[in-house]
Amino acid sequence: MSRRSKVLMIWVWAVVVGIPAANGCFPGEQAYEEAEEAALVYTNATAVYSSKFHGNESKAVYSPLMVGLTLIHAAAAEGAVCLDGTLPGYHLHRGYGSGANSWLIQLEGGGWCNSIRTCVYRKTTRRGSSRYMEKHLAFTGILSNRAELNPDFFNWNRVKVRYCDGASFLGDSENKAARLQFRGQRIWVAAMRDLLSKGMRNAHQALLSGCSAGGLAAILHCDEFRELFPRTTKVKCLSDAGLFLDSQTRRSWVPYSPELVQWCSEVAGGGKESASSVHQPSESNSANCGNWPPFLLHQCFFPQHIIATVKTPLFLLNAAYDSWQIQSSLAPPSADPRGYWNGCRKNNAKCTPSQIKFLQGFRYRMLRTVRRFSMSKANGMFINSCFAHCQTERQDTWFADYSPAIRNKAIALAVGDWYFGRSSARAVDCAYPCDRSCHNLVFI
Repeated sequence: MSRRSKVLMIWVWAVVVGIPAANGCFPGEQAYEEAEEAALVYTNATAVYSSKFHGNESKAVYSPLMVGLTLIHAAAAEGAVCLDGTLPGYHLHRGYGSGANSWLIQLEGGGWCNSIRTCVYRKTTRRGSSRYMEKHLAFTGILSNRAELNPDFFNWNRVKVRYCDGASFLGDSENKAARLQFRGQRIWVAAMRDLLSKGMRNAHQALLSGCSAGGLAAILHCDEFRELFPRTTKVKCLSDAGLFLDSQTRRSWVPYSPELVQWCSEVAGGGKESASSVHQPSESNSANCGNWPPFLLHQCFFPQHIIATVKTPLFLLNAAYDSWQIQSSLAPPSADPRGYWNGCRKNNAKCTPSQIKFLQGFRYRMLRTVRRFSMSKANGMFINSCFAHCQTERQDTWFADYSPAIRNKAIALAVGDWYFGRSSARAVDCAYPCDRSCHNLVFI
C-alpha cells in the first residue's frame, strides 16, 4: 500500500476507554448512555485512524505475540475480586537477556462505571468479570517482543494487568444489594504481590504504565509502586492518555452536588473516612484523598490536581486534542442538543473554524495544567497535536515507519530517552493542523 495516499486503518474497538464526565467523579458513561443502553463497551463502534504517509512501502504485516491469561488464585482469600466476585488476572511474558531483571507493568484501561446500573451491566463484560476476559491478548506497541517494534522494552518482563473493578484500581467497598464488589485497591495489591513472588522483587529497572483509565491508575499508584522496590532499583511511571481535565462542558456544567460525592465515595471506598483505603497498604499513594474536604473529594481523582505532588519520575503522553475527552467532556450530546458538534466530535476534518478555536483553548488549558509538572527535570512529557487516545499500545502509533512524531522523534524513542536519561524528555507539538504525522481517530 502506497504511503503517498491517505491510508485508512480500520480498528474495531471493543474496549472502553476512560472518559471523564464534565466535573464528574470520573471517566464514566454519561455520553455513552445517551447513545445506547449498552454503550459501556464499544462492541459495535468502529474507529478509523487516518494519517498522511509519505515514502516507500510499509513494513510487512506480522503476527503479534499472543500471551495467555493468568488468574491470581491467592486473590480470593484477600477479597481482591472483580465487580462480580470473580478472580482478577494478568498476562505475563518473561524477559530475557539484558531485560531479564527489568519489569514493565501495563495497567489496562476501560473507563469507569458511574452508577449502580452501569456497574451492574459492566459485570457482564470483560471490564467487570474474568469470566468474559480474553484468554489470550496480543502484545503490541510497548508490550511487543520485537526489537524493531519496541526498541527499549522488547526483552523486559512485560505484564498486562486486567482491569475489572470499574474505578482505576482504586477503592475498597461493596454494594451488597447490587452484588457489586469495588475492590480495585485489593486487586492492585494482590497483583503486585503475585508479580513480586514471580521475580519482580529482584528488578533492577521497573516501569509502571497504563492507558486511559489505566493511565490515571499509573499516576495514582506511582509512588506506591516505587515503594515496592529497593532504592537502588530505577523506578519510573508512564501515563498514556490519562490526563483527564476537570473541566466544564461547552454548554453545561455539572457542579458539586451531594449525589456526586456520594457516588465517588461509593466507588472509591466510602468518602473521607474510608478514602484512606485507597492508599493502603502504603500511605504513599498519590491520591491522598483522605485529606481533601468532601466538596473537593472528586478532584483528587483528576491528574491535574495531583501530578505536581507525585514524587516518582513520571512521563505524560497525551494528545492535545484527546478524542475521547472531546467526545464526552467538551462536546457531549447532552450539551449539544442541536447537534452542532456532531460532525466535529466524530471527525476533526469536519470541525468549523470556531470549533477549532474552541479546541485550541482546550489545548492551551492542558499545556497550562502541566506547566509546573514540566519544571521537574525528572519528569517527561510528549504532547502531540493529534485527535487520538492511547498511543502506547498500538503499534502504528508507538513505533512504526511513520508513527506520530515531534521533531522527528517517535513516541517510543521519546519514552526510552526519558527512562534511560539519554536526552531531553519534554516535547510539545505545535498547534493543529501543523503536525502531518498524526494518526487521528475518526468515528464512523
